[in-house]
Amino acid sequence: MSALFGGKVLDLNQGSKDGFVRVRKRDLEKLTTEVMQLREFLPLILSGDLSSLLHKARRADTKKERLLQGQEQLRQECLHLQSRLDAAQAECQKEREEKLLLREQLWRSGTELQRQAEFCSGLGSAACNLLWSCSGGEAAVALWLTDGKLQAFLDVAAQTLESFLKSLDEHDGGKTQAEDQNSHKHQFVLALVGTITNVAAVPCGRDFLSSSGHALLDTLLKLLELMDSGVFPKLKVLMLMALYNVSISVKGLKYMTDNKGLMALIWTLLDDGQLDVCLHSLRLLQSLLLEEDVQLDPGLLARITQFTQSGHPGLRAAAQQTLEDLGAQQGQ
Repeated sequence: MSALFGGKVLDLNQGSKDGFVRVRKRDLEKLTTEVMQLREFLPLILSGDLSSLLHKARRADTKKERLLQGQEQLRQECLHLQSRLDAAQAECQKEREEKLLLREQLWRSGTELQRQAEFCSGLGSAACNLLWSCSGGEAAVALWLTDGKLQAFLDVAAQTLESFLKSLDEHDGGKTQAEDQNSHKHQFVLALVGTITNVAAVPCGRDFLSSSGHALLDTLLKLLELMDSGVFPKLKVLMLMALYNVSISVKGLKYMTDNKGLMALIWTLLDDGQLDVCLHSLRLLQSLLLEEDVQLDPGLLARITQFTQSGHPGLRAAAQQTLEDLGAQQGQ
């Protein structure tokens, strides 16, 4: 090395720009050997662990990147769901307010409807009471028949009684039949049936009912079946009187005797507890006995016999007359 530089030794402290240093040949060879050894063995030492660490690091970076992407996607979805939730809550609040408004309107409409129904019932009751009074004369019924107005009246009467029949079947929203006896609706129906009774009391009227009023007669029978015992006594009496008047007609009597449930209905009415109802039930039974095919149950005969001891003069006389009619019929 000294020969290369003319036997002179460079001193780094002299500010040489090349930065050479004097090294022993033996040290240089040793250093060269160590460097070669490091080059040979270092890859073998580091290749496994370092490669694994680098691979794991790359996988971690990839996983981290995916997690960040997933986190961002979830954040976007969360924002979207929050937006939808806010919109749904706003819509729900709007619907709730509309529901409250509709409920208030429904309550007002129900109140108004109830007021109108009560007004109509009162008006109908007053009108039917006037009609009931007018129908007491035979000339009025004959005029209705001549003018062709009686059929229209019977149609309206049948519809009204059907409505009353449904209210009895449903107990009028929880009200008992006894509570309904003083209502405008009951007074309306009472006057309506009273008018029908007066129509049936006139020969031309009962003939018309016997031929063209079968639906109305069936409704009257259904009403009598549905009415509780002891309630609506005036209404029951009027309906029984109407049926009795119709039975005076031959066609009317034939139509009613063809009704298989009529005898069972009369038996039920004889246990009503109201003496006037029992009396008019017996009178209807007397009229039905004119038909030769009518057969009485022994239990019904026993019930009629009990009425012969009644303190009600009319009921006692009707029971005795019914038994006499039966005796005369059997004697034939």
